[in-house]
Amino acid sequence: MYVSAIVLAAGQGLRFKSKVPKPLLKINSKPIIIHCLETFSRHSFIKDIILVVNHFNKKDIISSVNEHRIKKIRDIVLGGKERQDSVFNALKAIDVKTDLVLIHDGVRPFIDKELVSLVIKEARNCGAAIVGVPVKATIKSIKVSKYQSIKDKFIVGNTLDRDNLWEIQTPQVFKKELILEAYKKFGNFEVTDDAMLVEKLGAKVRVVLGSYNNIKITTPEDLVIAEAIARLAHSS
Repeated sequence: MYVSAIVLAAGQGLRFKSKVPKPLLKINSKPIIIHCLETFSRHSFIKDIILVVNHFNKKDIISSVNEHRIKKIRDIVLGGKERQDSVFNALKAIDVKTDLVLIHDGVRPFIDKELVSLVIKEARNCGAAIVGVPVKATIKSIKVSKYQSIKDKFIVGNTLDRDNLWEIQTPQVFKKELILEAYKKFGNFEVTDDAMLVEKLGAKVRVVLGSYNNIKITTPEDLVIAEAIARLAHSS
């Protein structure tokens, strides 16, 4: 089984408002992206890694990868305008021997070997598998009107059934032929994860129970939470 990992680090991180590229901000004295790259580079199932960067962070990320002696980097490619453009650029660089493609957000540092193994095995059996957790909060659908004042602009539409709602994370793993077909047919659609394109093919996507610690660093508040998670993990 030949698994290629695509790690996405091409986002601009505009919501973070930091001079340091978000993937290179440190958690427990180590850049965010290095946490997940170390997990992938040490995993026996993963044969190579394709890293997706942008023009602004490419040099510094390469330097960090070299400093931490990350192995298995097959290629470093530039991302595109949207997330799916970045993934498609990486898909062009995968090895002909690749059986499964794993796609992961480079700013999700807290993945572990066991979870990676589980989602890969599930995808090998069924073709497509993603990681997620049941939502804990009450979720409501909100009606937004551009014609009302700010205080009246947001009105509850309805409360959704929490029992059927999951927060989807990465990694997401797909058989190579399946994800390539999805991108060739639907790559121009605006989506928020890769599984949405595979779903458009009519393929079944299995969900593997992940971890609430598998957070995506999006805002400065997330970094505070991440540092707390790292401290707890280090003390246990």
